[in-house]
Amino acid sequence: MALSTTGMLVVGQLYTVIPLYPLMAADWAGEAGAVAWTATAFAIAYAVGFLFVGPAADKFGPRRTMVIGLTATAVATAVVPLAPSLGAGLVLRTVQGLVAAAFAPSAFAYVATHVDAHRRVTAITWLTSSFLAAAVLGQLGAQAIGQQFGWEPVFFAGGVALALGAAVLRLVLYPDETEGRATAAEALTAMAGLLGNGRLLLLYGATLTVLAGFVGIYSGLQVAGPPALAGDGGAMLALRASGLPAMLAIPLLAPWLARVAPERRVTLSLGAAALLSVVCAFLTGGAAIGVCLFAFVACIAVAAPGLVQAIGARAGAARGSAVALYTFFLFVGAGLGPQLAAGVAGIGFPAVSLTAAAILGAGALLALGSLVPRRSASQL
Repeated sequence: MALSTTGMLVVGQLYTVIPLYPLMAADWAGEAGAVAWTATAFAIAYAVGFLFVGPAADKFGPRRTMVIGLTATAVATAVVPLAPSLGAGLVLRTVQGLVAAAFAPSAFAYVATHVDAHRRVTAITWLTSSFLAAAVLGQLGAQAIGQQFGWEPVFFAGGVALALGAAVLRLVLYPDETEGRATAAEALTAMAGLLGNGRLLLLYGATLTVLAGFVGIYSGLQVAGPPALAGDGGAMLALRASGLPAMLAIPLLAPWLARVAPERRVTLSLGAAALLSVVCAFLTGGAAIGVCLFAFVACIAVAAPGLVQAIGARAGAARGSAVALYTFFLFVGAGLGPQLAAGVAGIGFPAVSLTAAAILGAGALLALGSLVPRRSASQL
């Protein structure tokens, strides 16, 4: 529970800026589309940071890496409102993303080493669901605080919450093991070897599409929302909240979902998410879009942990490095999502939704490709 709650605080920093685009643009004399780069800067830096944090967690231990990273993230988050311009804000968001990267790979590594095998699938599902819930809760909290007090207190409050999270994890997590730990060089070598595995590359490609489509849809609601809902803060708040029940329900279904092979689960859930994105493109009423988003979020919440399981199972002894690469590709996709929305926002929300559908459909095909049996040399 402590890991999942802290995960929402960390990953929520990516999404808090989405409802704050107009407020930040007004202060920095820019356009909302340009301010969308504050989400992308964080996400890309966050993803790149995983490539270094994975080996660091192997060398120093996941608990220590998480606590140090959270402390640095708390400071970086509280400093963002001090930026005098969009350019400075982008630099600070990049730093924030880099240090925030310490959490996710370390959390997965901690689960892999300290949670019993029979509970591990459920723990991973809760953890990945908390990352997805952050997309909604981060936006809800930011919108509520931003409307009342402005955008700066959102980051000040986030810094305080992250500092408390670091203190709690320092107290409740088991100490790091000191024996049998891989060196940083071994972890980097393992990463390079994983990228030579064709099936893993297909799964990493599918991972790239998960948050690209997910964040693209939610960013599209903000920058190109249906005309009937544009400017209606209450309606947008309800739409963002519509996916929360799905995020809570999916972890409870983890024991039943685990009966389906993870690659098949990913293929079916991403395919269904793509179809739901197509449906959302042609809806105009707030209630109808909310129902569609509920089902859409449920599909994404099934796909994300399924990919963790599939990649971990195929990685063998290099599981820690494999999961670090998974989080890298996952959040590179998250960084592309806002640009996806901004790029086609001028055409309208249907264009954003259909573009997200195409991306998620490609992810389903990549996951399906990982299931196709390879022909041996004697069959060629």
